[in-house]
Amino acid sequence: MGSRVDLLLWAWIVLDSGVCSVVLPEITDGKFIDECVREHNRARSSVNPPASDMLHMTWDEALAITARAWAKHCVFDHNPRLKDVGRVHPTFSSVGENIWTGSPPSSFDATKAIKRWVDEKAYYNYERNNCSKVCGHYTQVVWGSSYKVGCAAELCPNGVKDFSDREGVVFVCNYATAGNFNNRRPYETKGAACSGCEGTCGDSLCRYSWTPDWDPSLAATYTGSNYVTILVVRPIGLIFTFITAYAVRHYYPDVFCYE
Repeated sequence: MGSRVDLLLWAWIVLDSGVCSVVLPEITDGKFIDECVREHNRARSSVNPPASDMLHMTWDEALAITARAWAKHCVFDHNPRLKDVGRVHPTFSSVGENIWTGSPPSSFDATKAIKRWVDEKAYYNYERNNCSKVCGHYTQVVWGSSYKVGCAAELCPNGVKDFSDREGVVFVCNYATAGNFNNRRPYETKGAACSGCEGTCGDSLCRYSWTPDWDPSLAATYTGSNYVTILVVRPIGLIFTFITAYAVRHYYPDVFCYE
């Protein structure tokens, strides 16, 4: 009986001390990364009207580090350093940002937080390019040229400034390149989905397909039809050129003038 009382007392002390507080995912957590990237690309591939230039979004570790650093401030406001080139990313000169906060910490779910941003599409009118309510989070999520994302969630035991003094969570996603430029639509609709892609298309999103011409793997592509082109078609074309030149010289000798 005594051991049972001791166990209950220990559990009460642990809970009261906050040791059993919610464990939030790290920015290196593979499941968390996949979740953030998947939900962003899901929203990007389903825009209406369809986008002709929407880039597929991938994870960026430096953006995630920046998101984590700002989330640790436990402030429900944008990072004032976003416009300071070189202070929020080592490569990108422009970085965008979305913020979500909630309480209690157990309410945090990355998918649901991103969905809150995406749900703002109900307030955005593409034709007029304006918002009837707040919709800047949505337009950043679906900004066509923003192709990198990095997110972080941080626990705020003493509350989130400008939101609540209760224990909560700040969830930040940073984007590169930045979106939400004045008087610009988030993406283009000139043609069908992906019609403006320079690379390949997948799930209505533009994907990169560039390979340097010095990549050894390109040598493997010179097989089959490529060899036919090099060994057969080109020589035939060269022979045809000589025959044509000879025929012209024979039947129209005055065409060739010499000095």
